[in-house]
Amino acid sequence: MSSQKGNVSRSRGQKHQNVVAFKNDKYGATVQVKKAKSKTHDGLCQHCKDVLEWKVKYNKYKSLTQSRKCVKCSQKTVKDAYHVICKPCSLQLEICCKCGKKEDIVVPAIAQVDKKEEEEADSGERTKGRRQGKNDMKDLDSDDDDDDDDSDFGDDVEDFNDDHTKPKRKEKKSDVLPDLSPVKLKD
Repeated sequence: MSSQKGNVSRSRGQKHQNVVAFKNDKYGATVQVKKAKSKTHDGLCQHCKDVLEWKVKYNKYKSLTQSRKCVKCSQKTVKDAYHVICKPCSLQLEICCKCGKKEDIVVPAIAQVDKKEEEEADSGERTKGRRQGKNDMKDLDSDDDDDDDDSDFGDDVEDFNDDHTKPKRKEKKSDVLPDLSPVKLKD
């Protein structure tokens, strides 16, 4: 019995207790565990956030495979597991995405959207810089072609230039694929 009749509090501690805490990646983390650990639970109240963190910690979190319908706008826009309200509706109504109560949102969904936009902007600048570097290299190569100082090196340079200016032979499909015209198929 957990307690005596009429006595709601127990006088002793838990009888069986684990010596070592549970680890959800004890035998190597699977893809699902890695995704669940890296997921940030935004747009939730403190209680719902704690519930989802418990599910992740004890390997009970199951991610969504398909989008679910939002209970507010009735569109398939809910992309997170255990959520019933989509993020735009949650932001507009200022309610928790999981329980739907109007409580303090711990990590607002706006912060995640802003972070993604910043990352996209940073990645755009990185690729832009790389493209500029490639263009600069092309400009440098074109400057070398304009110079006629190659006469100092003699015939070796002419042989080198001849090798690179030859067009590569493109193979036709008929050369690569075998001829199947003599093969007869029965109906």
